[in-house]
Amino acid sequence: MIARIAEAETEGWLREVEGLQVSLAGAEEKLRQLDRGHGQHTAVDLGIPTTRGDR
Repeated sequence: MIARIAEAETEGWLREVEGLQVSLAGAEEKLRQLDRGHGQHTAVDLGIPTTRGDR
């Protein structure tokens, strides 16, 4: 994405630069959220599996 921003700047595509920078900021924020959540897993109860005859 950084290379795309550089290309857009070189070509003078100002609106494209703006959009890519917003996308990059969003992606970086999502990565930060994922890093902060690393190791914080929550158990989910999936119940006890049954066969069709058990119903």
